[in-house]
Amino acid sequence: MRWGIFVAGLLFGLVQGLMVGAQTPTASGATAQERTTSILPPSESKTQVVILGTGTPLANPDASGPAVAIVVNGSAYLVDCGPGVVRRAAAAQRNGIAALRVQNLKTVFITHLHSDHTLGYPDLIFSPWVLGRAEPLEAYGPRGLQSMTEHIEKAWEKDIDVRTNGLEHANKTGYLVHVHEIAPGTVYQDKNVTVKAFLVPHGSWDQAFGYRFETADRSIVLSGDTGPTDAVAKACNGCDVMLNEVYSATGLVAQSPDRQKYFRSFHVSSSELAQEATEAKPKLLVLYHQMYWSGSGSTSETLPDEVRAHYSGQVATARDLDVY
Repeated sequence: MRWGIFVAGLLFGLVQGLMVGAQTPTASGATAQERTTSILPPSESKTQVVILGTGTPLANPDASGPAVAIVVNGSAYLVDCGPGVVRRAAAAQRNGIAALRVQNLKTVFITHLHSDHTLGYPDLIFSPWVLGRAEPLEAYGPRGLQSMTEHIEKAWEKDIDVRTNGLEHANKTGYLVHVHEIAPGTVYQDKNVTVKAFLVPHGSWDQAFGYRFETADRSIVLSGDTGPTDAVAKACNGCDVMLNEVYSATGLVAQSPDRQKYFRSFHVSSSELAQEATEAKPKLLVLYHQMYWSGSGSTSETLPDEVRAHYSGQVATARDLDVY
């Protein structure tokens, strides 16, 4: 009997230990349970910002290519389509965001044509169609998007022929794309949202955009890739959520002179972003498309602290599938 009591006590202690271990804080300070809870959507009747990808060109399996979804009243509007965008949308649907059902991916706003922001474009054109989307994709973006789209459809013309004329009997509309090459100003409006585009400087790119989304309950500004500018702050002007790219100023000093020159022209440092956010006054600043360097002392955990050192507002660091 005493041996049975001892074993039972041992098993109880083991279970308790596992439960405590499951609540051990992660590097971001939240427990695994808290983190899962924090990204669950409160209601699809309110505007949600769903982070589908926070990655850079680095092949990080934990960070898909740049992509964000603005979800309003059950409709989804994507910004950028980096590698993995469709599967990340499917993962978000599995997490409770019904609007990101693959067949619902019908509208995308592209900030610029860098490959890391557009390698998921063929995926966004064809995968939802293969899975049943009948409506053409509506794509908004800079000069060159029409040419890119035509070349993608040319590259997959054999696939289109086999799927539409073969035994799959696919519809003949869902793979089509209506391209809208845009200029600054209001570029889209429907019953859910008004979308305004504004120019940002991104090194030697001839045209790169940020976007402002206005819904009944929120205003959201996304920088896209940008160098130092006040354009994002002006577009935000007290907005609810401001998503901005950023690189570690601490980590940059360890890079070669050429790399330093590149980043200072094409991207925004943590200290520069702090200055811009102070001017913009968003209710929440979200860091996405974050760049730091292993071995330099900069990490995804220290980068927000670099911004907070010069900015007193609320700062969050985005991870794939976070919801704001």
